[in-house]
Amino acid sequence: MLIPEDLRYSSDHEWIRLEEGSRARVGITDYAQDALGDIVYVDLPSIGAEVSVGQSISEVESTKSVSDIYAPLAGTIVEVNEELNDEPERLNNDPYGDGWIFVMEVSDVTALDELLEAAAYGQLTEG
Repeated sequence: MLIPEDLRYSSDHEWIRLEEGSRARVGITDYAQDALGDIVYVDLPSIGAEVSVGQSISEVESTKSVSDIYAPLAGTIVEVNEELNDEPERLNNDPYGDGWIFVMEVSDVTALDELLEAAAYGQLTEG
């Protein structure tokens, strides 16, 4: 299972990568996509939506189940991965690359420190 060192993780299995300034790219982890199985549909969040930490903002549907996607940080959704509408399997094939779900403008970048580092996320998934 891949757990890139340069990302932060939520206990709900979302990853977050801080990009320029206070923009952050978000997706689901390799662990999450593996647990879900073949992903067949992604309900993308709305651009412009203001979200709070832990708020359900999207859903991913697989052949096994439907899972909520939660906001790992507070902020505003500024971009969504429209490619997932036609190719939801990108979440399975490349969860940390082409399978990103949305980009958000983070309200408080220091809140990133409250998320899990790779080693701690690894321990969470092993337990």
